[in-house]
Amino acid sequence: MALLDVGWGIRQVARQVKASPGSVCRWRDTLVHQGEAGLTAKRHPGSQPHLTAVQCHQLLDLLSQGPRAHGYPNELWTLKRVAALIQQHFGITYCPSGVWRLLRRCKWSPQKPARRSRERDEVAIAQWSTNMWPRLKKSPA
Repeated sequence: MALLDVGWGIRQVARQVKASPGSVCRWRDTLVHQGEAGLTAKRHPGSQPHLTAVQCHQLLDLLSQGPRAHGYPNELWTLKRVAALIQQHFGITYCPSGVWRLLRRCKWSPQKPARRSRERDEVAIAQWSTNMWPRLKKSPA
């Protein structure tokens, strides 16, 4: 705005600050009508969440019960499954990316299940780790 006050043209100011001439005109008009307070940056509010805070807590309680409690064949939550759970219990439709943002807002992070064989013998593994492994690993020089 100082450049306009000095006598620069709108197009010259726009080129100098790398903005469109329309933006410079809008800034000038805002300064005239609202003063410097009108030029301060304003945060865009974004869309309102579909689930309330109480519903988010209810959802977390439902998720903590596990997928098997809700009729799924394994213990793996997917975005589609969570979306179906939200639709079933709250009547609100979410797409997978919306579910992703919702879970992140609720402080949930993606987890991958540990891949372990079903025949795994924990006792034998513990014995091997304490007895056999120290003998096999290299000793310091």
